[in-house]
Amino acid sequence: MIDKTYATAAEAVADIPDGASLAVGGFGLSGNPIALIEALLAQGTQDLSIVSNNCGVDDWGLGVLLNAKRIRKMTSSYVGENKEFERQFLSGELELELTPQGTLAEKLRAGGAGIAAFFTQTGVGTQVAEGGLPRKYDGQGGIAVASPQKDVRTFAPDGTAREYVLEEAIVTDYALVHAAKGDVHGNLVFHKSARNFNPLAAMAGTVCIAQVEELVPAGGIDPDDVHLPGIYVHRIVEVGPDIEKRIERRTVSADPSTSTGTDATPRDIPEGA
Repeated sequence: MIDKTYATAAEAVADIPDGASLAVGGFGLSGNPIALIEALLAQGTQDLSIVSNNCGVDDWGLGVLLNAKRIRKMTSSYVGENKEFERQFLSGELELELTPQGTLAEKLRAGGAGIAAFFTQTGVGTQVAEGGLPRKYDGQGGIAVASPQKDVRTFAPDGTAREYVLEEAIVTDYALVHAAKGDVHGNLVFHKSARNFNPLAAMAGTVCIAQVEELVPAGGIDPDDVHLPGIYVHRIVEVGPDIEKRIERRTVSADPSTSTGTDATPRDIPEGA
C-alpha cells in the first residue's frame, strides 16, 4: 500500500488552487485542522467555497481565512460566535448557504458514499424547502441571491404519508480534517467530539488531507479501533500532540480548597478537545 505521509502542512496543501471547494472538519472549535488552515492562509489561496459546520471565531479556525477575505462562500449549519462573519454576510461580501445541521452531515456522508441525493423531513414547510432564504445580500439591505425551491414529495415508509424534501449530496475538491491518530496508510482515529464532522468532511473530499497528532506505522492501529478507513484519505501530516486547541467559551468551576462560605475562587478548566 502507498505511504501517504507528507513532511509539512504546507507541502500537503500546496496544490490547492484559488477557487477550490473544501470540506473542513470541526465542531465548534473542536477538531479544527488548524495547521492545514494556517498553511492555506500562508500560501495565499483565495476565492474559496467552504463546507463546514461553522466558520470558527474571529481569530481562530476558519475565522483566520475569513478575516483575510479568502472565503467566497460558506455552507454551514451554525454561524454564531463570529462578528466578522456577520459583517461580511450582511454587507454582501460573503455568500452563505445555511443548512440544518443533520442535513449538512448527511449531505457530506452521501457525497462520500456515492449517493447523489436523498429525501428528508427536515425543512419541510419552511424556506429550506420553499426557497427564499438569503444567500447573499446586495450591500444595501436587499437580497442579491436567494435559495431555490426544492423538490418535495410524499412518501409513507411507515404507512403514514408525509412530505419529504430532496437534498443533494456534497462533494468537494479537497477536504481538510484533524484526527488524534493516523497511520501511514491514512487510517484515522478521532477523539470524542472531533469525530462529529471530521469523518464526514473527509468522505466528501475528492482529495482528503488529514493532520494527526500522532502518526504510527502500518499496523499501529487495531482494525477495530479505526474510525475512518484510509481509502478516504490521500495525504497525512503529523502535527504533534502539543498543537494549540481552543474552545469558544471557557468553563470554570469553584475550587473547593479555596471556598469560604458562599465565596469561591474560579478555577480554569484546560482548553482542548
